Amino acid sequence: MASTMALLVALVAMAGVLVSMPACAMVRHDYAAALSKSLLYFEAQRSGRLPPTQRVHWRGNSALNDGADHGVDLTGGYYDAGDNVKFGFPMAYTVTMLSWGVVEHGARMAAAGELRHALEAVRWGADYLVKAHAAAETLYVQVGDGNSDHMCWERPEDMDTPRKAYMVDASHPGSDVAAVMFSARAPGGDRQYASRLLTHAKQLFEFAKNHRGLYQNSVPSAGNFYHSSSDEDELLWAAVWLYIATGDEEYKAYIAGAGNLGGSGQPLGWDNKHVGAQALVAKARYIINH
Repeated sequence: MASTMALLVALVAMAGVLVSMPACAMVRHDYAAALSKSLLYFEAQRSGRLPPTQRVHWRGNSALNDGADHGVDLTGGYYDAGDNVKFGFPMAYTVTMLSWGVVEHGARMAAAGELRHALEAVRWGADYLVKAHAAAETLYVQVGDGNSDHMCWERPEDMDTPRKAYMVDASHPGSDVAAVMFSARAPGGDRQYASRLLTHAKQLFEFAKNHRGLYQNSVPSAGNFYHSSSDEDELLWAAVWLYIATGDEEYKAYIAGAGNLGGSGQPLGWDNKHVGAQALVAKARYIINH
């Protein structure tokens, strides 16, 4: 799913440019259609009770008891790649990138006729992340077991593999996954929903900042598939988004004191957000100075 987001971000930019180009310039490649199919992919990955607007009709309701082992509702969200596990770490990054794409290129998506679908994809993921943050210092980071899931190739509608839910809390920290969960603001002008997400984001930032620790040390099952190398980039990434959303000096001070804005030189991805933080800080500085 994370690699699909990299393709999607590129397609968003290209589709916006091509929509305004003469028809004769679009002979060989229809990037607007490619954007449409990329967004359709997210509907194919949906978990839970599907809405009436579902366009991928060969998919049905699935995993309707997720979270029951902990007495919480963890239905919804997205399955990961070709399996039926819900990994919170890459899912949160994916929803953040999709949201960022809408914020930056919403007008281009609208011109391509895909803005509504993009907003629905963001909302589907964000609704699940809200459920996963069950309490101020309790965050469910995975549903399902990757090892048993990979041994059984089946449709999510028919799966009979374990659906155990895994969480991090103050005693079993996961500051990397906690920081990334609500990094992006809610696009689309829904202020009430955006305020709700912002409340979760602030709580999770404090949780992550005050209880440091990589999540795979608390949930070894997750580390076998999405091993986190550091929590510094996630905390910085979250602080930048929170500063953009609120303007609070607290987050600005955290960014200034982070000391590692440069990162490791790795490309932007689910395990390294330094480049994303750099881009956001650079843009914020440009806006402030102009």
